[in-house]
Amino acid sequence: MTAPTAPTAAAPTHSDDATLAFGTVAPYVSEAGGDFLLQPPRPAERVPCRVDPVDLRRLDLLALLTAAGIAPCPGDRDAIDQLSRLPGSVHAALHRWLEQSCGPVR
Repeated sequence: MTAPTAPTAAAPTHSDDATLAFGTVAPYVSEAGGDFLLQPPRPAERVPCRVDPVDLRRLDLLALLTAAGIAPCPGDRDAIDQLSRLPGSVHAALHRWLEQSCGPVR
C-alpha cells in the first residue's frame, strides 16, 4: 500500500515570447490571475537622478515648517524660494532656530 500524496499547487505560467523593455522574460502570473513576481532591481540600469541642492533645501524647509505647525501662506512661496537659494550654512541655521523655538519637530 502506498502513502497518499499531498495535492500540489498549480504551477505558475509565463509567456516566453513576451519581453520587457530590457529584453528579459516577463514575470509569471499565477493561473488565478492575481499577484505576480517582479524582476529584481538592477542598479546599473537605473537612470541617474540628480536633484538640485536648492530644490532639496526648499523641500526640506517646507517640510520643517509644516512639521513645526507653521503653514506657509500662498504669498510665502517667493520668500521660501529666496531662502532656499542661500548657502547650506544659512539653511542649517534656519533649521536650528526653528527647532529651538518650536521644539524638536522630527
